[in-house]
Amino acid sequence: VHLLQAAGKKKSLNLLELTEAELEEQFVRGDGPGGQATNKTNNCVVLKHIPSGIVVKCHQTRSAEQNRKLARKILQEKVDLFYKGEASDVFKEKKALEKKKQEKKRRARENLERKRHLKELQQLDEK
Repeated sequence: VHLLQAAGKKKSLNLLELTEAELEEQFVRGDGPGGQATNKTNNCVVLKHIPSGIVVKCHQTRSAEQNRKLARKILQEKVDLFYKGEASDVFKEKKALEKKKQEKKRRARENLERKRHLKELQQLDEK
């Protein structure tokens, strides 16, 4: 389940292909902000990959057609993660982004410590 959370973030080139016969598609009412436009239109797409049982719900835009395309991309990434696991490009990309983020946090912490240390030295010099 943790692996599937990496999907839908970036474009990957080496993904498993999905066939329309493996997919089950429904249009439902979305939720969230939007008021009457959301409450009256069925533009939220629920897409299920039958062999793996993975379900994706996409309501990112007001257009049902765009939501269909987005749902397919996200589902393709999730199915790729499901079958390939840690060998998947999506997983590797997610790990690389996490590592980059951690490195950035570490550098920010080091800079903050340097600034604090410099401030302490300045205060000691003033006394």
